[in-house]
Amino acid sequence: MKEIKENMPEKGASVQKDMETYAIIPYFPGGMVDSTILRKIADVSDKYNIKTVKTTSEGRISLYGIKKEDLDNIWHDLGMRPGGHTGSCIRPAKSCIGNIYCKQGLQNSVEMSLKIDKSYCGTQTPAKLKIAVSGCPNSCGESAVRDIGLIGSGKGWKLLVGGSCGIKPRIGKLLAKNLSDDDVIELIGKIIDYYKDQGVEKRMGAFIEKIGFEKFTQDVLG
Repeated sequence: MKEIKENMPEKGASVQKDMETYAIIPYFPGGMVDSTILRKIADVSDKYNIKTVKTTSEGRISLYGIKKEDLDNIWHDLGMRPGGHTGSCIRPAKSCIGNIYCKQGLQNSVEMSLKIDKSYCGTQTPAKLKIAVSGCPNSCGESAVRDIGLIGSGKGWKLLVGGSCGIKPRIGKLLAKNLSDDDVIELIGKIIDYYKDQGVEKRMGAFIEKIGFEKFTQDVLG
């Protein structure tokens, strides 16, 4: 009987449609890469005959068509850790380039995303949880359609909750504004703790819809 392969989160690998090969997504802090990283990806792709290399909707680089027996050697050659988290946990934060280069940028979205990842990436949650950071109201990081979204303003950060671009799209609701970087990290921690304590295995938006945004706001900010 043919072996049916499954995801291997311990190797950062997701089984693909053929049920034979895997995909991996290396972790790039802040979604940033340099020429050394790009050369490593190119060299590994050639060495292990990786069929497809594609940028993802979250600004990562995914490698598809990997044989199971090559996974350990690929990670060794890349010298990176997995960034394609699966299951019920907090994914690496997505961000635009922010005020590092963009003339519209009001806040440093890359730095903010790194702080979020350092504090919360990989934390177990009732359902998968995505965070996006945008340096200005143009919201190039698509912050309004993530479980937690940050949008930069001249006075700090606006924080939205409950957004989603999945099967049932939702626009996040404004929870707080004029937040400092430290305020953001603290408030995200409160949101995560409250979300986990309720034990409702739904995405953030569906969870808030179930209990009501007013109650959610009172409980988290109160």
